[in-house]
Amino acid sequence: MYKYLIIISLLCLGFNTYQLKIQKGKASYYADRFEGKPTASGVIYQHKKMTAAHKTLPFGSKVKVTNLNNKREVIVLVNDRGPFVKGRIIDVSKSAAEQLGFVRQGIADVSIEVLDTN
Repeated sequence: MYKYLIIISLLCLGFNTYQLKIQKGKASYYADRFEGKPTASGVIYQHKKMTAAHKTLPFGSKVKVTNLNNKREVIVLVNDRGPFVKGRIIDVSKSAAEQLGFVRQGIADVSIEVLDTN
C-alpha cells in the first residue's frame, strides 16, 4: 500500500510540474514610469532588457513567450513579481512587447513555456 502511495504522489508531482511549464493567458507590458525603478529581485528595470514579471516562477527563470495572434516569440528572464491584474499571466518589458508586436494593443494572448528555472 505504501509503495502505491509513493508512486501516485510522484505521478501527481510530475503532472504539476508540467502544468507550470506551459501556460496560456494574457500578457501586458511595463509602463514607461517603471524605467529605472527596482524590481522585486532588486534589479533595476530597463525597457531595453528582455525581462518579465511572473507571480510564482523563481527569479532567473528563462521563459519563452509566444504571441498567439502572430506567432512571434521572445525569451525573457524573470526578475520581478506580477502581474497583479486578473487574467494576466506575465508582464514583459517594453522591448519584449515590441518584438512580440503588441505595444499598440497593450495586451496580447500568449503562451509561456518555462525553458529553465536556473
